[in-house]
Amino acid sequence: MIWQRRTIYLIGSLGLAFLILPFFGLISATNWHEFHLVSGDLQALMNSLAFTGCAMLVVMLLGTPVAFWMARHEFRGKNIAEFLVLAPLLTPPLAMGILLASLYGPYGWIGQTLGFESLSNTPAAFVLAQVYGSCPYYIVTARAAFEAVPKELEEVALTLGKSPWQCFISVTLPLARLGLAAGLGLAWVRALGEFGIVLIIAYYPQGMPVKLWVNLQDVGLRAVYPLLWVFFLVAMPIPLLLGFISRRGRSIKVL
Repeated sequence: MIWQRRTIYLIGSLGLAFLILPFFGLISATNWHEFHLVSGDLQALMNSLAFTGCAMLVVMLLGTPVAFWMARHEFRGKNIAEFLVLAPLLTPPLAMGILLASLYGPYGWIGQTLGFESLSNTPAAFVLAQVYGSCPYYIVTARAAFEAVPKELEEVALTLGKSPWQCFISVTLPLARLGLAAGLGLAWVRALGEFGIVLIIAYYPQGMPVKLWVNLQDVGLRAVYPLLWVFFLVAMPIPLLLGFISRRGRSIKVL
């Protein structure tokens, strides 16, 4: 039994080392003596943070009802609904960008109907790309969070005279908040790092992922590393913090 446990620990440690190895490579490859941002990096950072914040609001407003609906209701065509949620996630980002340009662009039927003559390369296009790139991740995680809420507690609230909406606000949402926060953190990182979709329909205004690519093409690797470090510093704390809070909350429940 002991050797089995040690074997699992050894394999797990090797797996973690394999995953973290590129980041040690980043530390060694960074020229700390010439560590500075290049022209346009700060603006790209501001663009990414502002637009990702807007995208997260849209993701929560659209994704939360979908996740709750799929978690708490059985209906015909549910398998199709699940596929529709996963379709943007499974589609290659560049292909997803082309689909959005074909739909919302000036020659797409939505673009022509609503008069989106210049939706491409606008803040709205940037947010749109981030929503499509991150919303499925939030919905999948939020659905699992809602499914983990005992239905009995919701039924008790309904028998006490609460409306379905009041039950959702006062019972379901608070109990699912940790999972929802974890899903939001995952969506945040996914949206902030979205490159393929943004590259097609929102090359301008440039965010951090596109600016990383531009720096690589125009200057070389030495211009990539500083902005890459900034990306990690602004992207990682939120999901790590939310994950810590989520695990701590579960531990308190167990105790």
